[in-house]
Amino acid sequence: MSTTATHCPYCALQCAMTLTPAPSSGTGAGAAVEGRDFPTNNGRLCRKGFSAPELLASRQRITAPLLRGDDGEFRAAGWDEVLDLLAEKISATRAAHGPDSIAVFGAGGLTNEKAYQLGKFARLALGTRLIDYNGRFCMSSAAAAGNRSFGLDRGLPFPLTDLQQASTILLLGSNVADTMPPFVQHLEAARAAGGLIVVDPRKSATAALTDDAGGLHLQSAPGTDLELLLGLAHVILNEGLADLDYLAARTSGLAALRRTLAPWWPERTEQVTGVPAAQIRRAAHHLGNAARQARDAVVRGETPAKVFVLTGRGIEQHANGTDTTTAAINLALLLGLPGTPGGGFGTLTGQGNGQGGREHGQKSDQLPGYRKIDDPVARAHVAAAWGVPEDLIPGPGLPAAQLLYSLGGSRGGTLPDGTPGPRVLMVHGSNVAVSAPDANRVIEGLRRLDFLVVADFFLSETAAEADLVLPVLQWAEEEGTMTNLEGRILRRRRGLTPPPGARDELWIMAELARRLGAPGTYSSDAREVFDELRAASAGGLADYSGIDYADLDAGRAVYWPFRASEHDDDGAAPAGAMLGTPRLFLDRFAHPDGRAKLVPVRPAPTPPGDAAGLRRVGDGGSRPDGDPSALALTVITGRLLEHYQSGAQTRRTEALAAAAPEARAEIHPAAAAQLGLEDGGWVELRNSQGVVVVRCQYSAAIRTDAVFVPFHYPGLGSVNRLVTSALDPISSMPAFKNAKVTARAVPTPERESHPDDARTGAAV
Repeated sequence: MSTTATHCPYCALQCAMTLTPAPSSGTGAGAAVEGRDFPTNNGRLCRKGFSAPELLASRQRITAPLLRGDDGEFRAAGWDEVLDLLAEKISATRAAHGPDSIAVFGAGGLTNEKAYQLGKFARLALGTRLIDYNGRFCMSSAAAAGNRSFGLDRGLPFPLTDLQQASTILLLGSNVADTMPPFVQHLEAARAAGGLIVVDPRKSATAALTDDAGGLHLQSAPGTDLELLLGLAHVILNEGLADLDYLAARTSGLAALRRTLAPWWPERTEQVTGVPAAQIRRAAHHLGNAARQARDAVVRGETPAKVFVLTGRGIEQHANGTDTTTAAINLALLLGLPGTPGGGFGTLTGQGNGQGGREHGQKSDQLPGYRKIDDPVARAHVAAAWGVPEDLIPGPGLPAAQLLYSLGGSRGGTLPDGTPGPRVLMVHGSNVAVSAPDANRVIEGLRRLDFLVVADFFLSETAAEADLVLPVLQWAEEEGTMTNLEGRILRRRRGLTPPPGARDELWIMAELARRLGAPGTYSSDAREVFDELRAASAGGLADYSGIDYADLDAGRAVYWPFRASEHDDDGAAPAGAMLGTPRLFLDRFAHPDGRAKLVPVRPAPTPPGDAAGLRRVGDGGSRPDGDPSALALTVITGRLLEHYQSGAQTRRTEALAAAAPEARAEIHPAAAAQLGLEDGGWVELRNSQGVVVVRCQYSAAIRTDAVFVPFHYPGLGSVNRLVTSALDPISSMPAFKNAKVTARAVPTPERESHPDDARTGAAV
């Protein structure tokens, strides 16, 4: 039996694994994985990674194109038939209604090659400007903040293993113990030193690591992370803890920042966040003293005990997510961390290729290499790499949520300017019917379309709405590259033979482009596409031009940016050698003046917790809907240990589905008592956006003014039904984390079925 060195198909940690196929078939049947030694996971895998091979041979896998007939039923069809039909639909719709009547929605789980070619395909083969991807729901606020403060966005601008040298880590809005368990080993040094500081409204599995003198848990009120960060920064700046020499030499904007921090003394911050002023001071002084000790060690020529500030979706998925992440960056800059041997700032990318997926053309406003699509120089470079006139490249499109809300131009869907929205949508690797904000509105948009095409390997909730489903390859059956959370490019290798009816998305795009008579070239070979990506990205912020498959296959650690001029063509670098830029900003930041920007940010006039005017636990008087049994809560969404994203894959894995078969609402017993809720009983969460009915689960780990619901489930358990259409004005990030709802006990609900249960037997 041959084995294949590859990486996990799930999160951005991209744990290394060895895949062993079944001896009889070489297909997914009987395939197994084991952890492989690698810096991010050191041979460890989580439950999701270990169970990933089960899906390769799942009976629910789609192995032939599915075309919906006039009777509403799917039937298996041939590839020539469906591609000819799709090309005709696209051509006719475009001729009648213009190129923007076609739209494309991508994903942060696609390989770099597929993400790159999808952006090119949308803009040249379809001619549309309307492309975006689900990374807009994940990293967009962190990316906007990084670009604004540093001039460049890379999740971790340092190798993950640097965390193992830390004495102090401030972690805001991320429950890594559940979402990427092998990551926890990188927190052990800080925990052992008593320096793990976790900010979370829940005492999550990660926050619990601060117990037993491991550090400090700051349990802030939902939606008050910005105010808490301002309070911490106030103490750092006003109590002699800031690195003034670093600020003078490497940043700009201190005077303006000082003015905006002045009102946020700890006692005022406590009133808004609920975090005691003493804890705020304790955390700030721990950070400041640890940063000073790290600086002193560097001066003495010693290896410092590093200090890091890390953020995750918990503080970013808000209508002020960019400003909140900026406040975290400001705090790190006040401490003198980014770009120094003493530590740094980073954001934890979620999706498997969330980093690479946003660098090469899936975002509505970007071209390959992290270039802005409205930059004439960038457009000229990419046009030359594509071999087309520049005027064939459309301008900026719409961010993901706005794009999804505009669907169905023939049935009332409109773009923000009032013109009809897209009539045809192609979805690659995303399950928007579950994962998108205001999910009811998105599903209505999908149903307004003239034609919906979904490329997937299971009949997800989105695929079940489609007119055409295209069966594609899974991770172990394809070639390509991924970029993990630290900006390291990794090889995804084909270790199994795919089912005869499934096709690589590169092949699908190439075949459609040929049928459409598209300008440019479209290869089905991942290496050829990567070589073109290298040329298109050359000179951009995310420059991949110096990266080649030979270095990756030789086991060299390659980080972007890596310019072709920096590449050693003799191949003499040993396996494990670091190439490219493993650590950013050591000499200068990416702004023209080389300095980082301290950007003043302020909370919205209305505190986030009171934005809907809902009463909180302990308030007197009647409830917002007039029902005295209803209780106003803030919904916090997140992941479970067992599931990933919309659950389209993990809910089909037997052991994972059995361990967490349904959504549950974690509610504090005190809140449950006011409602008369029983542990294990049913609770209805309702607001103007929709209704969710899930089981109640008592949890003393959550604040009394909040309820936690995972976002992996469809139907009545789909918590994203409650998310409003509010967006961050800078990043267009939806406000996933602070939906305001009333909650009340209800009888056992009738199950809301999957749209295609009867026809497919799909697990939900």
